[in-house]
Amino acid sequence: MNQQTAADMPLPGGDFLLFITRLSIQGFLACGALENPITKSKEVNPPGARMVLADLEMLREKTSGNLGADESNSLNKAIEDLGGWVAKLDSAEEEAEA
Repeated sequence: MNQQTAADMPLPGGDFLLFITRLSIQGFLACGALENPITKSKEVNPPGARMVLADLEMLREKTSGNLGADESNSLNKAIEDLGGWVAKLDSAEEEAEA
């Protein structure tokens, strides 16, 4: 019996919902909300989190009127959730500076 490894499996692509999920994961990693699977630690990178949030917001603007309901809802939810985490990071930075 031949066992397949991850390297033998094709990478998925071309799916908008998967794309949004991948971007969201990058944002949540940057917020420290998720553990980095490589380092096994939570790392906070506020500029990285803001960048991903800005990218998602730009994507929403550029795709306005071209998305299905599930795609639009997923994108809006990702922006809302990540935006909440970024706001917490911003508040923590402001408190640290005060």
